[in-house]
Amino acid sequence: MKVVLKKIELTPPQILVIGFAAIILIGATLLSTPAASASGTPVSFLNALFTATSATCVTGLVVVDTGTTYSLFGQIVIISLIQVGGLGFMTMATLFAFMLKKRISLKERLILQEAMNQGSMEGIVRLIRKVIRYSLTIELVGAVIFSIRWSIDLGPAKGIYYGIWHAISFFNNAGFDLFGPVTGPFSSLTSYASDPAINVVAMGLIILGGLGFIVISDLLELKVNKRLSLHSKVVLSATGFLIVFGALVILIFEFTNQKTLAPLSGPGKVLAAFFQSVSPRTAGANTVDIGGMRQATQFFTIILMFIGASPGSTGGGIKTTTFTTLIGAIIAMIRGKEDIVLFHYRLGKDRILKAITLTMIALFLVVFVSMILSTTENHPFLMILFEVTSAFGTVGLTMGLTPDLSDVGKIMIALTMFAGRLGPLTLAYALGPKAEKELYRYPEGKITIG
Repeated sequence: MKVVLKKIELTPPQILVIGFAAIILIGATLLSTPAASASGTPVSFLNALFTATSATCVTGLVVVDTGTTYSLFGQIVIISLIQVGGLGFMTMATLFAFMLKKRISLKERLILQEAMNQGSMEGIVRLIRKVIRYSLTIELVGAVIFSIRWSIDLGPAKGIYYGIWHAISFFNNAGFDLFGPVTGPFSSLTSYASDPAINVVAMGLIILGGLGFIVISDLLELKVNKRLSLHSKVVLSATGFLIVFGALVILIFEFTNQKTLAPLSGPGKVLAAFFQSVSPRTAGANTVDIGGMRQATQFFTIILMFIGASPGSTGGGIKTTTFTTLIGAIIAMIRGKEDIVLFHYRLGKDRILKAITLTMIALFLVVFVSMILSTTENHPFLMILFEVTSAFGTVGLTMGLTPDLSDVGKIMIALTMFAGRLGPLTLAYALGPKAEKELYRYPEGKITIG
């Protein structure tokens, strides 16, 4: 009897989902071994899975302190997952293909196009080369400065190790840190709240990682091209506005808060306010106690986390371009205009529909998971909403809920991080039925809105 096996054809979104899931499972297996634990007692598989998901999805939420729980081997596994997750496993696979002088196939180019959120395959391999080159250069510069600074406090060997580790973590917007043994578990960069060198370099790495490689490439080639693309103009404008406006709001709300900015000097307050404005754009590090912030600031941080970074970057969220498109739609509607115009360019209807769809799916996801956790976790709703939004935006900031999560809570947050890293639309395309061309259109109808 002849058995015929049907060949399974996977779409680029499905390959991305399976690839990230495989990396997470490999990471979880390694982190659950005795060699990965600082004490020699293996971390539970669920905690290892949560950590691997957080690292691969470059989030930074942790149920156990990274610096005190994991050994050198475990820390290297985590930072490797962060690098692969931040740049994308297809980017790393392409790097090895370059090293082996292997040709990039058409299907691989399609997957890279999906992974980098590009509209076409044109120049995709050239873009990947730039991504690798820019990333390693930026991480190297950050590592050198960090190493010099931390060698003063921690000694040369530990200072260099911390410098390299945190440069990778911050550029990839992961938010993981190793300062548990130095300043206490889950302390992040709170002991460096007023340190200009650490703050400026960390913010620089976070911003560059969150801008997206297309924008970085555009900026570096500005002398040649003489102009920026519409995408770069929108990203830079939105990023600059959100950072400055965010810092101003945080400074106003937290200026007299004894648990956050009040004990700092004048320059220290400004520095900390800017850091807390930059970090919610999916970085996850903090220099003041997030749980000690006023509720108004915490809710404002939730909004920043939901917006997130920019397309083609190491960050999550609905992205700055989506946010700008929605604001443009509101302004156009109020003014009675038919088109959304940004920098003298009209946006196509497909861009607007995609922005609305992405935002609504993201909103439904955050609301749904928040409702589930409200029944499984005995904590205030704002704390739960903060945690879920942080997971979706792959941010990593927490008000202190992560270590207290139940097993169900850990699984839900891990799934939210996974969805946030891949993107709601990519996940929907991967899990949904194959799109078919419509053979006919229904007549147009009218309903009353508002």
